[in-house]
Amino acid sequence: MSTVITYDDARAAAGRAARARTWLCWLAVAPGLVWAAVRLPGLERGPAVQAVAFTPYVAAWTPVPLLLALALRRRGPAAVAALAAVALLAMVAPRAMASAQPSASGPTLRVLTANLLAGAADAGTVVDLVRDQRVDVLAVQEFTPGAAAELDRLGLADLLPHRQLNAQVGTTGSGLYARFPIAGGGIRQHRGGWGFTQAYGSIAPPGGPPVRVESVHPSAPHAIDQVGFWRTDLEAQPPATPDAGLSILAGDFNATLDHALLRELLATGYVDAADATGAGLVGTWGPYDGDPIPPVTIDHVLVDRRIAVRSVSVRGVPGSDHRAVLAELRLPAA
Repeated sequence: MSTVITYDDARAAAGRAARARTWLCWLAVAPGLVWAAVRLPGLERGPAVQAVAFTPYVAAWTPVPLLLALALRRRGPAAVAALAAVALLAMVAPRAMASAQPSASGPTLRVLTANLLAGAADAGTVVDLVRDQRVDVLAVQEFTPGAAAELDRLGLADLLPHRQLNAQVGTTGSGLYARFPIAGGGIRQHRGGWGFTQAYGSIAPPGGPPVRVESVHPSAPHAIDQVGFWRTDLEAQPPATPDAGLSILAGDFNATLDHALLRELLATGYVDAADATGAGLVGTWGPYDGDPIPPVTIDHVLVDRRIAVRSVSVRGVPGSDHRAVLAELRLPAA
């Protein structure tokens, strides 16, 4: 017994196939569209705070649904996919391109920041970086008494003799080392005495103006119940003072340039050094211990807009799940 396929049956089957292709396109387009709708106005809340850190990966993926929609000749999904791709790529791609720098004729200042992972980072690597790269200022986070002793044992006391330190067991310690004297130093503590601490102080390189430097370490949004602390800590970071003194914030911000709070801090008068040199997409936290988490850029050196950024490099530090960030800066003349 044979089955006769009528014209109406074939037409209905073709219609179902066309609808399936349309739904397939919309399903592929939806993630990028939703992501852009959250990222563009800075609406990340709850679990979206963590997700937004991976925006560069989503932006790199957005041409795929666009090509799919074009290949299947679905104009609506193609138009929406194009909008999402343009929006996300426009926010991310400039980080891979260097920007013009202000005119600055003062001394060079080399700043290194490193999260020591509760003192587990290899102190020898940190001291070698300071020595080989002629670092002038070192900001450390998750700084412990053991790390402090080991750094000095390996020669850091001779390289950077001036310091403002708050070594603590665990992850809350902070430290600031400098080649030049530190004035007005202190320790700032988040959330009434039990959060991360931040060492700060002002230095004045020969021939340059005073610069306030702070080792930054707000809370991490590693769980939904920590997002409120993360927001409070980021909002408490000292803003730039474009009409007054120079300021540098260096450390583990637990935030990327896709987080609205970090962009708001930049808007006060800072520039992200890596972004300014075209290195803004280089990951600084993986973690690098085998977990399948793509690297994200949460360690930063933020500098006053009057400071020229000459170069930025990201360096591995064995024993830490963070990479160190080294920024070579040119200060305005005194």
